[in-house]
Amino acid sequence: MFEWFTGTPRGARSTTGLEKMRAEFGQMLDAGRHIFNAAANAFLGGTDPEVIRQDLFDTDKRINNSEQQIRREIVVHASVHGTHVFPACLVLMSVVKDAERVGDYAKNIFDLAALTPAPPTGEYKDDMIRLKDKISELMADCREVFDTQDKQAAVTLIEESQKVEDHCDAQVAKLILAGDKTEGAVSFALAYRYFKRITSHALNVATSVVQSVDKIDFTVKPNPAEMSGSSGRSVN
Repeated sequence: MFEWFTGTPRGARSTTGLEKMRAEFGQMLDAGRHIFNAAANAFLGGTDPEVIRQDLFDTDKRINNSEQQIRREIVVHASVHGTHVFPACLVLMSVVKDAERVGDYAKNIFDLAALTPAPPTGEYKDDMIRLKDKISELMADCREVFDTQDKQAAVTLIEESQKVEDHCDAQVAKLILAGDKTEGAVSFALAYRYFKRITSHALNVATSVVQSVDKIDFTVKPNPAEMSGSSGRSVN
């Protein structure tokens, strides 16, 4: 899918612009992981929200600026290199939005931390701590998968992300639909929902490694023929 990102497409000249966009996008993913960790820790009671407020919002602003910068660079790159890079440009337009949305959901978690009188306790706190660590790990894996374009690793990441999504849905059902009367149940349910959405956006980035342009963000099982060997990275 991203042969143009990790190398030089057939018949095209190498450009520093491609590497620049690749680096900028990777920084967006890293920044998203950073503010997710900070916001989740604040919600779970490990960090005073006011201590991280400025850093969190400054980092989110940098993520937004990076998205806008990459979009401008995509337009210039496509104008210079022509139609053969359009599919990859469409893919990049999609995944930068996923990286940007992580920042938005991290801010939602931070706002929840500021509004919730007391952090989670008992089984929900223990579960959310495990879940936060798992999602942070998935986000790091997302960066690695995107950089290496490792299709097998991308499939594993997608499967693990879906398990996290399912777990978040089950916890929301327990808290809301099943009438759980735990104090702070609404806050916990919202937190699980935000955790799920952040996981979903990491999953979307992973789909760009194994899916054609029309199937990005959808977890259709990739064609086995497309999974064989590193030579199968051409833009579909």
